[in-house]
This record gives sequence, structure tokens and C-alpha cells, in this order.
Amino acid sequence: MLLAIDVGNTNVVLGVYEGSKLIESWRMATDNNRSADEYGTIIDMMMKHDGIDPEKIDEIIVSSVVPSLLFTLEHMCLKFYDRNPIVVETGIKTGLRIKYDDPRQVGSDRIVNSVAAHQRYGGHLIVIDFGTATTFCCVSAEGSFLGGAIAPGIKTQAAALFEHTAKLPNVDLELPGRFICKNTSESMQSGLIYGHMGFIEHMVDGMKSEMSEELGCSKEEIRVIATGGMATMVESGVSCIDMIDRRLTLDGLQMIYEKNKGLNKKRVLQD
Repeated sequence: MLLAIDVGNTNVVLGVYEGSKLIESWRMATDNNRSADEYGTIIDMMMKHDGIDPEKIDEIIVSSVVPSLLFTLEHMCLKFYDRNPIVVETGIKTGLRIKYDDPRQVGSDRIVNSVAAHQRYGGHLIVIDFGTATTFCCVSAEGSFLGGAIAPGIKTQAAALFEHTAKLPNVDLELPGRFICKNTSESMQSGLIYGHMGFIEHMVDGMKSEMSEELGCSKEEIRVIATGGMATMVESGVSCIDMIDRRLTLDGLQMIYEKNKGLNKKRVLQD
């Protein structure tokens, strides 16, 4: 079985696959202070809780946007599973042509999402991931990663308001139901959520214009695929999102693994 690990700035998401079938998935907080032993023990406990034998994990793939955790997780994979994980990094087979000034600067999460969207949906795509950052990835039908944009996510914006103002509270991210609000908490919710919705509409429209010019297609030919924790909330107030795919990143890891089988050979851990 394959263990797929996606390390984000806020959460580590894990999934166990048998072939292309996702058996189970979990989410834990990203913590730079956890040791390899702690991560391995927690992952083992989660698998056993859901009836999965950790001994059956014989393949691992890791994507991380937190460089300081990558060594920890590689060490965990060696100690607990006797495997070098496949790491999504420069040189790995993805099937994409990266048209970026420096391809090494593209986050592994953006590559994974783009691979999954291209393979699953085809056509010209804009892939939006609503995470710690809201990221946009533009992918052509031929499999070219054209570039994109990166902005603070809604939760990041909310945290910044709370941390950098004297009187604004830390608010729950819920739809206030109206744009003009009569208390501070709902006013913040309005600005954060409805403001992000307007931002998404504007960005998608601009990206579609540029993609249609570059690719010689119409705007209508470009589909928008969304993933991430805030995708459903934002989608409820915009018209530009065509599909929400919550498993996009994990499934993308499984797809990349299939293109790179055999790279994570068993290795004895040296103390």
C-alpha cells in the first residue's frame, strides 16, 4: 500500500492507497517541533485506529512546502517503514512542462494539484487551492504549467487583522449573511469572506483573458477547479468555480507516484 503525505503550512494531510483507491485519509496540525518518532507514532496510531496495518505500507510519497519538516519525515519513513520516500521536487516525473522563470520556485503543492487536475479533467484549467495561501495555477490542455498567482488565504488574513490591530477580535469564519454589518465581528466576516469572493472573481476573469490570448481559445473553454478547506464557502458566492475536488492534492500524489515507481527503495537506517 502507498502512504501519501502532503505537508502544508497549517496541516499535514495523509492518505493510504491500494492501487488508485483511497482507503483512508487523516489530517493533523503541522508542527515543526515534532520529532520523527512522534510523527511516526501518531501516523501508526491513526492507521491502526481505522483498521489499517502499518506493516503493509511499502511505498511512500511526500510533498512538503515546509522545508524544515522534510528531513524529519524522511527520517520517519526510514525508521518506521524502511523506505526512502519519493519526494516531489525538481527532477521528478510529473508529465507537466513548467513554464516558470525558475521551475525550482514552484511549490510542490501547486505541482501536485496541477498534475491531478490535468490528468483528471483535461482541457485548459485554472486550479485554485484555498489553504494558508490562496494559490492559482494555470494549466494548458497540452500539460503546460503556465504560471499563476499567490495571495494570503482567508484564515491568514483574519489572523493578520487580529495580530496587528489593537481592538479587532479573532473571528470565526462564517458567512454573515449581509455585506453591510452592524457589529465588528460580522463586519470583519463580511470583509474577509465577501472580499475574498470578489478577489477570486476578478483574478479568474483576468487569468482567463490572458490564457485565452496565449492559448488561442475562448474564455468559456477554460474551467476552474477548486480545492482546499475554504473552497465550499467561497464557491457559494462566486460564479466562476466549475468544480470542487477535495481530494485533488492527495490523488495528485498518488498519480505522481505512479509515474515514479521504484524510486523509493528499501534502505537500512543507520544510527
